[in-house]
Amino acid sequence: MKNTALTSVHEALGAKMVPFAGYNMPVSYEGVTIEHETVRTGVGVFDVSHMGEFLISGDGALALLQHICSNDISKIGVGGAQYNCLPNEEGGIVDDLIVYRIREKEYLAVVNASNIDKDWAWFNTHNHYNATLKNISEDFSLLAIQGPKAAAAMQSLTTVDLAGIKFYTFEIGAFAGAEHVIISATGYTGSGGFEIYCHNKDVAMIWENVFKAGANWGIKPIGLAARDTLRLEMGYCLYGNDIDDTTSPLEAGLGWVTKFTKDFVNSENLKAQKEAGVTRRLVGFVLDERGIPRQGYDIVDEEGTKIGHVTSGTMGPSVEKGIGMGYVQTTHTKADSKIYIQIRKKTIPATVVKTPFYKG
Repeated sequence: MKNTALTSVHEALGAKMVPFAGYNMPVSYEGVTIEHETVRTGVGVFDVSHMGEFLISGDGALALLQHICSNDISKIGVGGAQYNCLPNEEGGIVDDLIVYRIREKEYLAVVNASNIDKDWAWFNTHNHYNATLKNISEDFSLLAIQGPKAAAAMQSLTTVDLAGIKFYTFEIGAFAGAEHVIISATGYTGSGGFEIYCHNKDVAMIWENVFKAGANWGIKPIGLAARDTLRLEMGYCLYGNDIDDTTSPLEAGLGWVTKFTKDFVNSENLKAQKEAGVTRRLVGFVLDERGIPRQGYDIVDEEGTKIGHVTSGTMGPSVEKGIGMGYVQTTHTKADSKIYIQIRKKTIPATVVKTPFYKG
């Protein structure tokens, strides 16, 4: 089991620690609902240093990324970021990731912790472009400072104008006593804020200074359980739940990051799938009665015939309803369609809705 550079800090704070993606991670501190609401209304800090980071540089960097990524990497300017997925040859997804353009010929790919080894092998296998690849996952830490008060609470820690960093862009500057920190207006909560990439040697100091600066703003540490409820209320996909090696980006509603203006891995087959139409699609749904949907539960029609399965589900703390996502046959994907979730021996009615569930 790997530790992040802050594991001892979390343990001292009384966090409940659990194994996650090969790391010893804080799942909660005070409780999911309290932590969730802290991020929705104030500011909270996640240690997500388990995430993977690859540097891609050199003359072949753009060509490699264009080949393995579904989105159009040429559209990213220096200081910009872009959500992406890595299609596989069978129609599924190797991983979803964010690509940052650090310099003209240097990019940073941030991948899911559970897929670091798989993704690293994928990047190298497809590197027919002589790009320089460097896996820096073990050397860097990542803090997500999220919530509507994040910019105001953190502004005293940097001369960078935090409120001026637009969504999916970043600045590199001094932050919380450390130099050359990436301050990125990205996140996985839907409540605004920043992600801070720094060297492991600096993260304990940054964590301490962040909590000092945020004290008057009610800042709190937040665990992975609240990260999951926050992302689900936004309808954001989680790799391993809502997308995986068997799910097409078109089925998953990721057509918006699948650009057929270029060739990429399996693009011809995905283009044919788009033209033919998919037979199932990932939808969001709200339970019409009390209950909590969970991953793996069957989704049925009014006759009780199975039409799909739940991929993610929870009781949404901000929406105060049982919510979930799942793949269903396309005959049941329109908003307001009635579907039924098999929760143990009960069949609970639900309504298909457009995500996000939480409108903010």
